[in-house]
Amino acid sequence: HMVMPSGPTEMRGGRGRGVMAGGAESLSSPYTISDRMQFIEMSTAGNATDFGDLSLARYYVRGTASSTRGVFAGGTYPSPAITNTIDYVTISSQGGANDFGDMSLQRNGLAAFGSETRGILAGGYTTPTNTQTNLIEFITIASTGDATEFGDLPRFGRELMAGFASPTRGIIAGGARGAITTDIESDIQFVTIASLGNSQRFGELVRRRYRLPGASNSIRGLTFGGRWANPSASDTDGVNEIDFITIATEGNAQDFGDLTAAVHESGAFAGTTRGFNFGGETPSLTNVIEFVTIASTGNASDFGDLASVVGDDPAGISDSQGGIGD
Repeated sequence: HMVMPSGPTEMRGGRGRGVMAGGAESLSSPYTISDRMQFIEMSTAGNATDFGDLSLARYYVRGTASSTRGVFAGGTYPSPAITNTIDYVTISSQGGANDFGDMSLQRNGLAAFGSETRGILAGGYTTPTNTQTNLIEFITIASTGDATEFGDLPRFGRELMAGFASPTRGIIAGGARGAITTDIESDIQFVTIASLGNSQRFGELVRRRYRLPGASNSIRGLTFGGRWANPSASDTDGVNEIDFITIATEGNAQDFGDLTAAVHESGAFAGTTRGFNFGGETPSLTNVIEFVTIASTGNASDFGDLASVVGDDPAGISDSQGGIGD
């Protein structure tokens, strides 16, 4: 007789792939800006494998995904210049990214998250106005086309924040506004993904942080590292802390544990059981991939290595992230 498989999909040979894209592979001037994409199988441990290339090399790029398709939005490309480009990939296969459409603004440092059907693109730094925007846009992941207005962040624009989601609710956490080394946020906002409208207050991070990524399963969201508002410290100082929230309930973030090193401008993604942080600056660039078990608390463990060092906000997506559901 037939026995149906059990356990999380990512642990039984179905979905469970994470893809990492873009970033900077050198901090020497001029930057070495990457178009590289790599992937891992989240249920195992080991080094990343080549996936293909983005259509445009860029850093300060973020992404989200459905169970079949990943999208990467915005960023800064060689010149430097800021782009409104949105790419997409089919997660189950390797290969180059394809053009999806455009955002209405050229922007980098945005927060990206979504559900199985809809991707949300919030905030960021935009040109030619050279300001932080409070615009939130959305795309339908299964189709192609330009982004459409969703709503606004409250009061002011911000950039370099974390984004993640459950199947119903999207989260924007931390970030910077104005002078990014001083106007740093602990604020957490949320939106209802299936509707349209402005974000609403959720709570606060344990402390003010920016240049941090976020990731989630369908229940719990995590933020990894970043820089913090320490007036006596160098702007290059990162932190090793991991915060968590329960996405369905409003409230302040709590301490989860620590990364293996203080790191900022890294990338992150998650599956149903594990959350991953990769790359970033320590302050030198790193190629480390590490993971935590989302349902528990505790410090991160080594998973493997990227093919090269990378920082400046590479994008991370997975085919079983929290917005898709378990």
